[in-house]
Amino acid sequence: MYETGWKRALVIALFLGPSLIGLGVFVLVPIASSLVLSFADWDLLNPPRFTGIANFRRLLADAEFWGALGNTVKYLVGYVPLVITLGLLIAVALNRRIPLRSFFRTTYFLPVVTSWVAVSLIWMWLYNPVFGLLNNFLGWLGIRGPAWLFDVNWAMPAVILTSVWKDLGFIMVILLAGLQGIPREYYEAAEIDGASGWQRLRFITVPLLVPSLFFAVMISLIGSFQVFDQVYIMTGGGPAGATQVLMERIVRNAFNYNRMGYAASMSWILFLFIFAISFVLNRLRRRWEW
Repeated sequence: MYETGWKRALVIALFLGPSLIGLGVFVLVPIASSLVLSFADWDLLNPPRFTGIANFRRLLADAEFWGALGNTVKYLVGYVPLVITLGLLIAVALNRRIPLRSFFRTTYFLPVVTSWVAVSLIWMWLYNPVFGLLNNFLGWLGIRGPAWLFDVNWAMPAVILTSVWKDLGFIMVILLAGLQGIPREYYEAAEIDGASGWQRLRFITVPLLVPSLFFAVMISLIGSFQVFDQVYIMTGGGPAGATQVLMERIVRNAFNYNRMGYAASMSWILFLFIFAISFVLNRLRRRWEW
């Protein structure tokens, strides 16, 4: 028989206690501390000084913040459609019975488990305007390649391309799992009715894959707002601020300029953006389920 009353509550508390303590110390306390710091001025050397909403007022007038927000949106607009579309096409291709299917699945997923430091260094070498393989390949085609990471117009597309290459395998796995949950009978019936491959993709695969697509889009959107590693390593926010994004500005203000309060206020603005987009997408989810 199950124990009831305080004994049962005690047993539950004993099992959940270690996890709840870790959650409180390493998650809840830092979150609450950052919220308090967003209303203060702290340079890591002197005690925090309460300043009210001064940090948020400063954000509204900060051209650098709005520029970083604009670059983050540019990254999102370029990254999300590309990684979702390519991930879907690769997942559909690798869901078929083809030779070496397991090998190709593993190959596409390898970049996902590779460190961003290693990936960034490799792509920095590929993007090198003089010795990089990419420009050398374009040269063989008679095309003069750009300076990539040193060009204001090409730095962000280069970062987006690198991010898509690394994250493609993750999106592929999510959509591949969704594809394997679609009954084969639907495709067999469509083939009997004479449906083409494009019609099967449009009227069977995509509608039944909406839950997986929704999850992939959500994860990609949240990750886009939090983009940092590749920007920090490959461009440092340059050239001329062309790749400055919100997370990069938060880290710079916190640990390079010792403006912890200002960085905390910026991080809460970022949280509000992510929360608002997640909330809207969740509200629209039922419309996506055809």
